[in-house]
Amino acid sequence: MRLSVVSGLLAAAFALVGALAVVPAVEARRLERDAAAPSEESRYVAVRGGRLHVVILEPPAGGSSGKTLLLLHGASGNLRDLQESIGRRLSQRHRVVLIDRPGHGFSDRLGGREMASPALQGNAIAEALDALGIGRVVVVGHSWSGSLATNLALDHPAHVSGLVLLSPATHPWIGGDAWYNTAAAAPVLGQVFVAAVAGPVGYLTFDTALESVFRPHQPPPDYVRRTNARLLLRPAEFQANAQDLTDLKPFLARQSQRYGAIRVPTTIITADKDTIVSPDVHARPIHRQIRGSKLVVIKDGGHMTHWTATDRVIREIDAVAAKAR
Repeated sequence: MRLSVVSGLLAAAFALVGALAVVPAVEARRLERDAAAPSEESRYVAVRGGRLHVVILEPPAGGSSGKTLLLLHGASGNLRDLQESIGRRLSQRHRVVLIDRPGHGFSDRLGGREMASPALQGNAIAEALDALGIGRVVVVGHSWSGSLATNLALDHPAHVSGLVLLSPATHPWIGGDAWYNTAAAAPVLGQVFVAAVAGPVGYLTFDTALESVFRPHQPPPDYVRRTNARLLLRPAEFQANAQDLTDLKPFLARQSQRYGAIRVPTTIITADKDTIVSPDVHARPIHRQIRGSKLVVIKDGGHMTHWTATDRVIREIDAVAAKAR
């Protein structure tokens, strides 16, 4: 009798999980259907383990600086965040390459949890650049991709002619990871957690979370539509993002010892009211480590300076591009 009761409870639990999983699964298909379709500027590049989604914006005829910029988005997003904020304006003078990082946007994850490593993501991006016949680039990395941009400069220096780091995550921080990311990142139970808890709750709290990232400013009214931001709520991408965030701190504990080897022109842009990536923990220390680097602190700014201080960010990127070999 007891076994039958336990079996019944387990069956009911699995049925509940399955029912809850239907919501994010159905919504994921709708999100992909409603997302801005890959345009004529989009292409898929084959790399080891799958393919990466790439957008290339070419400058108008006769207006090119001759420089190529590589724009790398942060956590919880995709390439359209940088494309819509600064990418299109920068493409009036430079060739602009944007890539959905592995597991984000329309790019394959290319592997399992090991792909949370910025070094492995950097290998895949360098492979994509080689496949596209693209040589040296000025790398612009926002937030999480501060770790990726600097890794490219360290591990693939032949590809990097300059660095612009926007609110970059570059050093280990005090404290642990958010509990829900730790749960979502787990190999097997993480999938159950994402389907049963993180996915449904994510839909309810998405707007509040977005506001916290932009604080003290407000996100643009059309931000979600323009950037396909809700693609993050797809179960596979939510888990990939959680793995990226959970595994970042130990990676940075190792990589942060190497920044003194970076020799390309570098500008670090941060803001004095960034509560997501602390300037004191990340931007200021790496500025001290990279010889000749420039530190720009946006007054009364938050984490999304490429949206809220766009003109200044573009000027600084132009300046690095002018110095780049």
